[in-house]
Amino acid sequence: MTDRTPLVGREAELDRLDAVLDGPGGPPGVVDLTGAAGIGKSRLLTEVCGRAEERGLTVLRGRATEYERHIPFRVFGDAFADLDPELLRGLGAPGAAWAASAGAAADGIPANPAVDPAGAEAGAGAGAGVSAVDRFAAHRATARLLTAVGGRTGAGLLIALDDLHWADPASLELLDHLVRHPLRAPVVIVVARRDRQTAPSLAAALTRGVDTGAVLRLDLGPLTERACVEQLAPGLPPDRAARLYAASEGNPLYFLTLLQGKGQGRSGPALPPGGLGALLLDELTPLSAAQRRTAEAVAVLGDQATPPLLLALTEPASASASASGSERLDADLGVLARRDLIRPRPGGVWSLRHPVLRAAVYEDTGPGRRAALHRRAAAALAAAGAPATVRAHHVERALTGWEPEAAAVLLEAAEQSETTAPASCAHWLEVVLRVLPDTPGHAARRRDLMLKRARALSVCGELRASRDLLHEVIAGLPADDGSGVRAAAVTLCASMERHLGQYRASVALLRRALSRRPAPAPADAVALGLELGSSAPHALPFPAVRAEVLRTLELARALGNEPAAAGALAVSALGEAYEGNTAAARELADRAAACVDALTDRDLADQCEPLARLGWAEFYLERYEDAERHADRGLAIARRGGPLHLLPHLLMCKAIVHTHACRLPSALDLVDEAESIARGIGSDELLGLVLANKAQVLIAARPPGDVSALATAEEAVAAAGARTSWWTSLVWCVMSYAALHGGDPVRARSAMLRAGGADLAGLQPSMRPLFLEALVTAAVTTGDLAGAQEWAALAGRDAERLGLPVQRAAALRCAGQVLAGSGRPAAAAERFARAAEEAGRSGAVLWEAQSLLIGASLTAEAGDPATASAMWRRGRRLAESGGSLLLTGLADLLLPPAPPPRVPGLTPREHEIATLVAEGLTTPAIAARLYLSPRTVDTHLSHIFRKTGVTTRSALAALTARHLP
Repeated sequence: MTDRTPLVGREAELDRLDAVLDGPGGPPGVVDLTGAAGIGKSRLLTEVCGRAEERGLTVLRGRATEYERHIPFRVFGDAFADLDPELLRGLGAPGAAWAASAGAAADGIPANPAVDPAGAEAGAGAGAGVSAVDRFAAHRATARLLTAVGGRTGAGLLIALDDLHWADPASLELLDHLVRHPLRAPVVIVVARRDRQTAPSLAAALTRGVDTGAVLRLDLGPLTERACVEQLAPGLPPDRAARLYAASEGNPLYFLTLLQGKGQGRSGPALPPGGLGALLLDELTPLSAAQRRTAEAVAVLGDQATPPLLLALTEPASASASASGSERLDADLGVLARRDLIRPRPGGVWSLRHPVLRAAVYEDTGPGRRAALHRRAAAALAAAGAPATVRAHHVERALTGWEPEAAAVLLEAAEQSETTAPASCAHWLEVVLRVLPDTPGHAARRRDLMLKRARALSVCGELRASRDLLHEVIAGLPADDGSGVRAAAVTLCASMERHLGQYRASVALLRRALSRRPAPAPADAVALGLELGSSAPHALPFPAVRAEVLRTLELARALGNEPAAAGALAVSALGEAYEGNTAAARELADRAAACVDALTDRDLADQCEPLARLGWAEFYLERYEDAERHADRGLAIARRGGPLHLLPHLLMCKAIVHTHACRLPSALDLVDEAESIARGIGSDELLGLVLANKAQVLIAARPPGDVSALATAEEAVAAAGARTSWWTSLVWCVMSYAALHGGDPVRARSAMLRAGGADLAGLQPSMRPLFLEALVTAAVTTGDLAGAQEWAALAGRDAERLGLPVQRAAALRCAGQVLAGSGRPAAAAERFARAAEEAGRSGAVLWEAQSLLIGASLTAEAGDPATASAMWRRGRRLAESGGSLLLTGLADLLLPPAPPPRVPGLTPREHEIATLVAEGLTTPAIAARLYLSPRTVDTHLSHIFRKTGVTTRSALAALTARHLP
C-alpha cells in the first residue's frame, strides 16, 4: 500500500480522478496533472496511486529526472522496474524484454529500455541489438505489453509518471503514441508536469488528446488560505499564518518551507518564494561532512542512487568497499532519512524528498566536486556492466576537455540510440563535437561525426538543423575532396530540402554536385542521380529529368549495382505514371518489379525506397495487388532497420490501396501509424500528405455528416502551407472532397481550383478524372451545368487517353451527373451502371459501391425499381463489408422500397397512384404528393379502373390492399 500523509484540499480533483479509476479502460485513458513546482502534483499523484491500490489496480510509478534527460525511455523504464519480472516474462517477448531490464535495475545496474522493448518487437528477445529495429516498434511493443498487463492484473493497471517535463524525447514520443492510440484495456496513465517547463511537443500531444477526449487535464492552482493554515499549520497565530500564506502564494511546498524556516529561529517568513533554495539548503547545515557528501551523491545519481553506487561515490578513491564503509553509509542514510531529506524508493533506490531539493543540492555542490562525482559514477556504472546510454550523461557532466576514452563512451551511446532514440544520438554526437579539437588532424573525424549527427537529426525530426549542419559539412570540404563525403552530404542535404518543400534548392544542389570537376565517383553519381529523380514530380515535370534518370540507370547497370538500377527503374516508373504516360509506365513498372523481385531483402536493406516508389507507380496504374505486395515487402525491410522516413510512404501506399478496395478499418490503422511517424519526423510537407491521405480514408469510413475528415483535411492544408508542389496539390484535392462531403460545394470548387490552377494543369495527370469528379459534383449542386459539362468533357478525354478503369469510371460518373442535372435520369443511370462495371474490373470496390448506389437512385427515378433494388442491394453489401459508413449511410438515405407485389397490368406510376388511393388520399392530395396536375391523376385513375375492372375508389383500395405486403 502506498504510504500517504493526509492530502490538503483538492477535493474536486479527487472526485474526477475517482471517476477515472472506477472505469479504467474507457476515455479518458490519460490524466494530465499540471501546476507549478511545489503545488502538490506529486502528492496528488501519490493519493491517486493509493486509491488505485485500494481498488485492486496494479500501480507502476516512474519519475523523470532533471539531470538524466538523454537516457532513452528512462521514465518508462523506471515505472516498469516495479513490475514482477516473472509476470512480465509470462507475457511473451515484449514482457521478457522489459523483465530483463527491470531485473538489471534490481541488481543495481540501470535498465536499458532503449534496446529491450524494440528488440522484443523484432522477436529477437531481451537485449537484442537496436540496429535491427526502430523506435516505433518499441512504441507498439510497449502498447501491447501494457494491454497484456492490464488484462492480466485483475482490476487493471495504473501508470503514474511524475515530473514529465524532464522526460527524454524517446519517452515523450512513446507517450504521444499512447495518447493517439488509446489502449483497449483497463489501463490509466496519470502524468504530472510543470506546464511552463513542458516541451512544446508534449504540450501539443496532450492538448490534442484533450480535444479528442483521450486526456483529462487537471490544472492545480494555489491552495486556499484556510486549507494551508488549518491543515498544514493548525494552531498558528492568525497574523503569522496570514504572512506565511501571503509569502507562499498558496504553494504548499513554499508554505511548509517557510514554516520550517520559522521553526529554526527565523522571525516569520523572512524570505519570499524566490529564496526557496536558501531555505532548503539551510536544512543541510546540521549535517556532518560525510552526511553532506552522501546527500550530494544522491543528487548526482538521481534514480541510480542505490547503496553500491552511493558507496562508490562517497568512499575515498583509494578505499575498498569495506564493511566499515557500508556501515558508515547506512548510518549516514539513516540520519538523512530521519531528517526527511531523503526517502526510500522501490528497488533499494534513495532519492531526495523533492526535485526542488535535489536541484538545490546539486547546484550547490562545487563544480569540481560535482564533475568528480559524475566521473566516479560513470566508472562505477561501467564496472557494474551498465550500457553506454546510461553512463553517457555522467561522462558528459564530467567532461572538462577532449578525452578520447570519454568520447568513446559517448559515441557508443550514440550508436546504441541511433534507431530507438535519435534525439539522444544527436545529443551525444553534439557533445563529442563540442570538445573535439578543431585541428587539421581531427578534421576528417569531425566531418564524419557531423554527417552522422545530421542523419540522426533528420530521423528525429530536426530537418532544418540537419540541413544546416550538412551545408556546413559541404562548405568545409576541400574542392578536390574524393572521399565520398561530399556526395553523401549532398544527397542527404538534398533529401532534407525535398522534405522541407524546397524542391528547386534540392535540384540545384544535386545538379551542381553532378557537374563538379573532377566528376564524382560513379557510385556517388548514382546516389546523386537517384535523389535528383526523386524531385521530378515536385519541382518540375518528369520529362525534364528523364534523360538524367536514364543515365543513372545505365551507370548503375554498368557498375553491376542492381539495387541502384531497381531504384532508377522505380523512379522512372513513378515519374511516367504520375504524368499519365500509361504505356511507358507499365513497361518500366514491369522492369522495376522484375529487378526488385530478384533482389534479396539484404540487397535492399540500405535503400528500400525503390519498393515505395514502385508501389505508388503500381497504384497509379491500378495494379492494386502488386502495389500492396511491394509495399508490404518495403514495410518489412524498413521495420527491420531501413530509413524511418520511408515508412509513412509505404504505409500510405498500402492504406490507399485498401481504401480503393474498400477495406477501410485496416486503411485507418495504416494511416494512423503513418501519422504517428510523420509527426515524429517533423516534416510539415510529409505531415500534410499523411493527413490528406487520412482525410481521404475518413471520408469513406465515417458516416454522412461526420466532420472528422474535414477537420483532418484542414490540418493537412495548414501543414502544407502556401507551397506549390505535387504533394500540396494532392492535399488541396482531398480538401475539395472533404468540403464536398461536408456540404460546402462552393468551398470544394475553390479548393480544387487551388490545387490545379485555373487551367487545372496542376492536377496530377494520371488522377485528373477522379479529381474532376469533385468539380463536376460541386457545379451540378450549385446549378452550374455549363461548368459541369465542360469539366465532365475534360474528364472523358483524359480517361480515354489514360485507359485506366477507375479513371474511366470517374469520367462516366461525371457524365452521369451532368445528365441527371439535365433531367435525364435514365441516361444518367446507364453511365453509373457502366462506371460500376469499370471500377469492379480493377478491384476498386469503394468506387464500384458508390457508383451502384447513386445509379440505383437514378434507375428508380427512371422507372425501373427492380433493377434499382438489385443495384442498391449489391452496392450496400459491398459498402457494409468494407466498413464504409459513408456509403451505408448514403444507401439508407437513398433506400428504394423493395418492389411490392403490384396489381397485375398496372404500370409503376399507376400502381403508385392506386397505393395512394388505398391510403385514403384524394385526387388533389395525390397530385400534390406526386407533383402532377389533378387532371393527370384523373386520367391515370380512368386507366386503372379500366384495367382492373373496378368502378369505385373503395373497390380499388380493397383490391390494392390485397396486393400490398
